[in-house]
Amino acid sequence: MLTLPNLLTLSRIVAVPLLAGLLWQPHWEWGYGVAFALYCLMGITDYFDGYLARAQGAVSKLGMFLDPIADKIMVASVILVLVAVQVVGGLSVVAGLIILLREIAVSGLREFLAQLQVSVPVSRLAKWKTTLQLIALGGLILGGALPGWAWVHSVSLAALWAAAVLTLITGWDYLRVGLKHMDS
Repeated sequence: MLTLPNLLTLSRIVAVPLLAGLLWQPHWEWGYGVAFALYCLMGITDYFDGYLARAQGAVSKLGMFLDPIADKIMVASVILVLVAVQVVGGLSVVAGLIILLREIAVSGLREFLAQLQVSVPVSRLAKWKTTLQLIALGGLILGGALPGWAWVHSVSLAALWAAAVLTLITGWDYLRVGLKHMDS
């Protein structure tokens, strides 16, 4: 149960409060620089936990359960803190809200379908959505570390909106599959 891949996944969950704490002061460039490094490290562990689990034949039910939760906890925490400290503000809060609502809805839908023993595989577009989401949030963190480079923040907000659009598309795809298995 405590295999290296599972420990890497758990390390991402444990690191979230530290990441959120580093992001809490929006004009603390050093803190945002450390937060960016931590965020990147968390992304690397996300890649390696799955890679190692498959390579070592150590794919476990615990890992399959924890990995998507770790991703959602990290993304939700970063969005919430960046909105709270107004790194993400104005209309762009809607993009973050779209992402959070979709994650909650799809998680509930997956749980419902699992009870029916229906598996919904992750689509290629959903993987692109996740990648764009992670890049956008990483860019927003990096923008806090480099306030003189305003374009980093602007590009990252545009990427957040693009991720929100992909979020709506992939969320609709999951909902269509789920509706086929619901009683009228």
